[in-house]
Amino acid sequence: MSVIVVCGTDAGVGKTVVCAALATLARGRGSSVAVVKPAQTGAAPGERADVDEVIRLSGVTTTFELARFEAPLSPAAAARLAREPAVSMPAAAGLVRELTETVRLVVVEGTGGLLVRFDDDGATIADLARLLGAQVLVVTRAGPGTLNHTALTLEALAHRGLDLAGLVIGAWPRSPGLAERSNVADLEMLAARPLAGVLPEGAAGLGREEFAAVSRRGLAGTLGGSFDPAVFRETCALGP
Repeated sequence: MSVIVVCGTDAGVGKTVVCAALATLARGRGSSVAVVKPAQTGAAPGERADVDEVIRLSGVTTTFELARFEAPLSPAAAARLAREPAVSMPAAAGLVRELTETVRLVVVEGTGGLLVRFDDDGATIADLARLLGAQVLVVTRAGPGTLNHTALTLEALAHRGLDLAGLVIGAWPRSPGLAERSNVADLEMLAARPLAGVLPEGAAGLGREEFAAVSRRGLAGTLGGSFDPAVFRETCALGP
């Protein structure tokens, strides 16, 4: 039984696509898998949201959205604005522990970055990872600005004694520029390890079979795929 917490260096970096890829690969191996989203923000009741995308892309239907707030804010601020209870991290941890008794893998998707607040006491997805003793998979951007955001996220993980499951670029552009290609080596230096995956821009728009193939190519063996960071690094090499 295992749990992996997926967080981003920021909002909109591709966390949901990475969660769907993890679920896809686990399902393809015949493993039972559940996906938990402790707090969904920026979506009204009845609107499609992150867990719906995971279901569409992966076919995994054991999904849990513990709270939904319409305002596109942090979970703490959105709950406060809606005058609704904030998400309880101990309660979320309890659900995840229950799920580990019946499924092989539980993927937990954060909201925004690692230290985004879920309640007014300052609880974060990092706290949930600590409660669960889970590794954290960090999803980052490819382009300008990613190095500082990634460095701060990794530093915060280390400061809290959390284990890094790997670093994944959530949306690699179809035509990467100088910054994107240069950032690959720097991201690996920050993580002190090779990239754990790179998913292509536009992966969320693929059908399920195409997405499964992209997931296998885009995530490393430690995550169930066949991504080779050395080969990818060579394709990004700059001129002499």
